[in-house]
Amino acid sequence: MVLLKLWTRGERCDYLSEKQRGKLSVTQEERVRQSACSFIETLGARVGFPRRTIATAQNLYHRFHLFFPRKDFNYVDVSLAALYVSTKMHDTLKKPRELLAMSYAIRFPELVAKSKHPAGIVDVDSMDPAVVERDRQRVLSVERLLLETVCFNFTSRMPFPYVIKLGKAFGASKQLTKLAWRLTIDCHRTLVPLQFPPHIVALAGLYSAALLSSFEQPDGGDKTAHAIAEKLGQNGEWEEKYQAQVDDLEAIAHTMLDLLIQGAQAQTLNTSPRTPSSPSTNPSPRTPHPAVEPPTSTLQWNTDQLMRLKIALRATEHPQRQRQPLGSADPSALYNGEDIGLLGRSEGTVRFLFAPPLSGDEV
Repeated sequence: MVLLKLWTRGERCDYLSEKQRGKLSVTQEERVRQSACSFIETLGARVGFPRRTIATAQNLYHRFHLFFPRKDFNYVDVSLAALYVSTKMHDTLKKPRELLAMSYAIRFPELVAKSKHPAGIVDVDSMDPAVVERDRQRVLSVERLLLETVCFNFTSRMPFPYVIKLGKAFGASKQLTKLAWRLTIDCHRTLVPLQFPPHIVALAGLYSAALLSSFEQPDGGDKTAHAIAEKLGQNGEWEEKYQAQVDDLEAIAHTMLDLLIQGAQAQTLNTSPRTPSSPSTNPSPRTPHPAVEPPTSTLQWNTDQLMRLKIALRATEHPQRQRQPLGSADPSALYNGEDIGLLGRSEGTVRFLFAPPLSGDEV
């Protein structure tokens, strides 16, 4: 008898992430992930993409490396392909050459000085056409693989509209809602948006913002924030109303605190966190480019404060509930390159899944 392991949504992400990590340590993997997210953030901001395009690109990057090893791909190529696919999903389309031109300005600042373009980007027409075409082909190749990982589904639900609605529903101040929005932006640097539905991510952003705004603040800080933190930190009728659970919010809050702690520690090691170092011309997973931009919410708290909040949250957290499994066996089996009965291949890299024929009593 063969026993198949049943997977929850979070367990799938954790298992696949560990599997594709390869020989990289957890710290090295996180460094590459944050470098890629910072690269997408900076590139998207320079081009002028809306937040939904940038956040979706970060999600696509995370999703890609749940199925494909990090060692096999340069994170710059995957980031550019993710941003290109995201522009299609949100109708903010830019051509690959335009994205490459802006990326060259970020990766190779010395080329900007030689360029006479008024927008401060690299003129790709002045570069070696073979180099530009090779880079463009790599982006298009990764794009095909990215489309497979999303099953060619171009729909995307974002947590940002829920942040505004939940802020109004809980009577949060404008400042608190703004902080929740920023934390929701930062959570796209992690696997949280792949593990939880958008409304739970938004609710966790509001909960995390309330914790940060009320913990160890003079006179209790924002009274509304304290009330929201108290309410969302306990079981109550809000769980059924918003289809969420307190243990989910706590799990996301811990992930957000870990990200903020990492950002706060990075700032202490870098005297100018918003001024990138000169990047290497040949980045690798083990020596990636330094993060261009830290998480947007790291400038208000130091490491000690965040650690004390994390310890206090651990002391009162609720036990994780039993979750409904989503599937069985190895979720990445179809991407390991082995011959599988249900797997068909076309010319190139695109794979197609063929379902087995239905029997007479199946619907």
